[in-house]
Amino acid sequence: MESNLPDQVQQKLTEFLQSRRVEADDLDPAFGAAVAELAGFVLNGGKRIRPTFAWWGWRAGGGGDRGPAAVAMLRAASALELIQACALVHDDLIDESDTRRGNPTVHRKFEQIHQESGFAGAGAQFGMASAVLLGDLALSWADDMLHTAGIPPTALNRALRPWRAMRTEVLAGQYLDVLGQVRGDETPQAALRICQLKSASYTVQRPLELGAEIAGASPAALDALRRFGSDIGVAFQLRDDLLGVFGDPAVTGKPAGDDLREGKRTVLIAEATATARERGDQQALDLLHDVLGDPELDEQRVERARQVLTELGAVAAVEQRITDLTGSALLALHGADLAEPAASRLAELAVAVTDRTR
Repeated sequence: MESNLPDQVQQKLTEFLQSRRVEADDLDPAFGAAVAELAGFVLNGGKRIRPTFAWWGWRAGGGGDRGPAAVAMLRAASALELIQACALVHDDLIDESDTRRGNPTVHRKFEQIHQESGFAGAGAQFGMASAVLLGDLALSWADDMLHTAGIPPTALNRALRPWRAMRTEVLAGQYLDVLGQVRGDETPQAALRICQLKSASYTVQRPLELGAEIAGASPAALDALRRFGSDIGVAFQLRDDLLGVFGDPAVTGKPAGDDLREGKRTVLIAEATATARERGDQQALDLLHDVLGDPELDEQRVERARQVLTELGAVAAVEQRITDLTGSALLALHGADLAEPAASRLAELAVAVTDRTR
């Protein structure tokens, strides 16, 4: 099972979504068609990072890799991808993004359906409404998939603590992100807090806890996994921030510099802004403020922004944070008495998610 974990997750998601598609068709074929678009979004791409960490949290807590308990755990872990789908659909809508994984975002897809079908009213409004509803549906189905995974009641009750915390934290981070943009909060502290809530929690830390709680891990193991997960989760997002500006569109599936166009006040931007202020470099500040949130930002100005971010030392500072966080995470991992092969695999994953090109 562990040799092809993403494929196993894909299979569980496919089975679940197929059953829900049948139910949706029974309600109304038009709703069934909308659900088919959601299913395509969930199943078409994604690294399955969250289920992977949940699985290795389970194994670190003493869970086995075979039998009915392992199959139930895999279903529960796969439910995390539906929370991820909700977050991405809504995040793309909030950011007014046009593409995701090289394809139109969900709200743009339904805007296109509106246009091609000759529907009445505004296509943008229809796309927005459809994305909100389908994102909500994915979140509801995540709960359904967890509760019907076959986890024993006592273990499920333990799992609900990180599950509930994760859902609240990711929405808190999303709100603080939106609030920070309208407030113009450019401090590294604010950017890091958003990073911790919006990404670190639901990408690594809470999935690890979810699996470990289901396995019945010891308090010491849970503490080590929390510390490891928190640090690696932040490092993962910092790498994502760098890729959002410096990544290759052919690999990331998003246009070059899209984070700049969307006005994301990441730790990378916050570090650069703080340094520019300390140096009294008004030209650099003006350029950063000029490019941030400009939907018409062209490649030439993106390249100039990259140069400024590098010259201000922001890129090096973020790279150093990633290195330090990865080191502290591995230290927490090595100091814990976790079951093998989970400890070794988590160490490998720590490097894989923080040193990547997409």
